[in-house]
Amino acid sequence: MHPDHDPTWASADDAQEQPRQVRRILKLFRPYRGRLAIVGLLVGAASLASVATPFLLKEILDTAIPEGRTGLLSLLALGMILSAVLTSIFGVLQTLISTTVGQRVMHDLRTAVYDRLQRMSLAFFTRTRTGEVQSRIANDIGGMQATVTSTATSLVSNLTGVVATIVAMVALDWRLTAVSLLLLPLFVWISRRVGAERKRITTRRQMQMAAMAATVTESLSVSGILLGRTMGRSDSLTQSFAEESEELVELEVRANMAGRWRMAVITVVMAAMPAIIYWTAGLALQFGGPSVSIGTLVAFVSLQQGLFRPTVSLLSTGVQIQASLALFQRIFEYLDLPIDITEPDDPVHLDEVKGEVRFENVEFRYDGDDADGDAGAGTGHPILDAIDLTVPAGGSLAVVGPTGAGKSTLGCLVPRLYDVTGGRVTLDGVDVRDLDFDTLARGIGVVSQETYLFHASVADNLRFAKPDATDEELYGAARAAQIHDHIAALPDGYDTVVGERGHRFSGGEKQRLAIARTILRDPPVLILDEATSALDTRTEQAVQEAIDALSANRTTVTIAHRLSTVRDADQIVVLDSGRAVERGTHEELLGRDGRYAELVRRDARLKPGREVVQMSKPEPEPKLEPTR
Repeated sequence: MHPDHDPTWASADDAQEQPRQVRRILKLFRPYRGRLAIVGLLVGAASLASVATPFLLKEILDTAIPEGRTGLLSLLALGMILSAVLTSIFGVLQTLISTTVGQRVMHDLRTAVYDRLQRMSLAFFTRTRTGEVQSRIANDIGGMQATVTSTATSLVSNLTGVVATIVAMVALDWRLTAVSLLLLPLFVWISRRVGAERKRITTRRQMQMAAMAATVTESLSVSGILLGRTMGRSDSLTQSFAEESEELVELEVRANMAGRWRMAVITVVMAAMPAIIYWTAGLALQFGGPSVSIGTLVAFVSLQQGLFRPTVSLLSTGVQIQASLALFQRIFEYLDLPIDITEPDDPVHLDEVKGEVRFENVEFRYDGDDADGDAGAGTGHPILDAIDLTVPAGGSLAVVGPTGAGKSTLGCLVPRLYDVTGGRVTLDGVDVRDLDFDTLARGIGVVSQETYLFHASVADNLRFAKPDATDEELYGAARAAQIHDHIAALPDGYDTVVGERGHRFSGGEKQRLAIARTILRDPPVLILDEATSALDTRTEQAVQEAIDALSANRTTVTIAHRLSTVRDADQIVVLDSGRAVERGTHEELLGRDGRYAELVRRDARLKPGREVVQMSKPEPEPKLEPTR
């Protein structure tokens, strides 16, 4: 079971996982070990300065004041003030350096996770909620801020302070030190139990935060609002969100209250230690034990009080670190995701892409264990089987067939959005899996039915394809896509912000912007994945004219439901259940009166007023046999 689905998973193998996880966390700080060494020196200096104060106090009480030595008293008092000043300066400097290091580590983590996700296959994003991805980057890494910016330094600082204080206490009186530290092992055991409990709760809390982020992303997007309003589900969505938020409230309370009573007991006992020390020293004096000077006793209690703060802080830090391991674990899960589409070690780079595309005995199937569609060498039902096609440079191929036939999957194989599980796809005779990503990006352009536009200006959206494009190049691409006049008529022209997912533009306008963006990139190979299927007839005609301009002198693979857009293709292939059952030109396939002809008749019936292919008499649907 995936850890995201089982809240108890995180604690199942803690004994084996935690040491490895801690070592991995420490590696994150390795690039900054020079700065951390400086922090260590500052921590040590601050600890020595703070420990010096009780010894100065002892000399004041035992020597300077009883003997009336004013000069010594002044020097000792000045030393105490200097100790406080140095401790504060060292503290500020170590906070500055440690915070800088922590923020750099967070930056490295965010960048590493984003880079890993950028290299994941399309299949990963089809099975993962967008809000979950955002939550990992924002909430999980953000939740680690205290750990990586201050906890490490706090740990070193408090540990150094505890060690230095214990050494000083032993130097003053080892018997009182033994009494002071008698319960320390019990406190450590309690803090570890509390930390384990908070880690479990933190794992569940972060999962709940991810679920809420996904709900917000989906329901408060433009599309989500439109769907909720038109379906009358706004109130139920609010109720659902309220229930998720209520569960998060409970988890937050539990996370903050976990072990509070136990830690409170530790605090009370530690606060009572000075009274125990005075009581112990008094009994020892009364029953003839070794006497302790007033100066020694006050200095010891001062040290013991100084031990109280770093010890409690150290125990609390241990609890916080254990809880933070849950966050690191969620981040490491993403960093450990296997990248199934990678660039080869020695990739082929094509300086010029001519545009010949071949499908050689291509097979593609989704992993049998992944219903969401993760491509792999899996054993699931084949989506494509025994596909042999050649599209010469500058030629055009149209792929048609019923829904679920594998048309879009076929188009995704060319730019390596998925990798074949059998056979190969070649570009200019080179397996696309052997090409470098730069060649694929330069050589292949995709215009799909689902047009994505950033919440930015029209110019920025177009320049996403070519960041250094001049204004004239933008205008030329827009004119070729038949959208320039519309953009120019807007109040802000090319500086107009398109809105979330381009909702300020109609479907046809967004498609033409996408076409203009592709024209600007000027790829030799073009994949058109049902680019006009969601448009009305009039808009489709305008977009089709833009597509015709885009397709000129390019190798074009068109995937379509509407057969009116593919009649002029050099070759038409009919897919059914992942196999090529017919192929030929429009006229040849009509003459065969087979599957394609039936699709044409159906298309004409669904769209009255279009050309209807006249047949001598209706024929039964042909038996689907693969065409070789």
